[in-house]
Amino acid sequence: MHLDPIVLENNIVRLEPLEERHREQLRGPANDPQTWQLTTIRGDGAFFDAWFDLMLAGQDKGDQISHAVWSNADERYVGHSSFLVISPKHERLEIGWTWYEAAMRGTRINPACKHLLLGRAFACGAQRVELKTHGLNKHSQNAMKKMGATYEGTLRSHTRTWRGDFRDTVWFSVLKDEWPAVSAGLEARL
Repeated sequence: MHLDPIVLENNIVRLEPLEERHREQLRGPANDPQTWQLTTIRGDGAFFDAWFDLMLAGQDKGDQISHAVWSNADERYVGHSSFLVISPKHERLEIGWTWYEAAMRGTRINPACKHLLLGRAFACGAQRVELKTHGLNKHSQNAMKKMGATYEGTLRSHTRTWRGDFRDTVWFSVLKDEWPAVSAGLEARL
């Protein structure tokens, strides 16, 4: 498995590998405390620069590829999503750090992004793609189920949030042989 940062695009979104030039373009869309309510770190307001720097640092280490999400219809950046915990030896990775500004939630933006990211991961040799979310984030869990990802379990008191409490982490995955059916389902939603 080998992933390089490249632009991914369909008729709904363009995912651009994150660069310093995206900082100010994402600051506004990220500035919603609701977006960060169930996350392990904050990225709104005064916390944005530290979050953005962390995303760039992950890329510098080579275990993460972050993307600024551009909405073709709105002609602006509306969110972020990443490949992370990239493990070439084990041919697996995670898709995460996904967020969209409030107006984009529940639209075709997320299925369009997931279709591009999953397709790229499997085309580059992944055998397994993992997704996880906060145990209280029913919206994300429902989106993963609707996408066709398989629920794998819940790790209790798994990760500390930015507030200091522990969250339960709910895990899903898509395997390479499941991708054609998941792809077809995502395409139908688009």
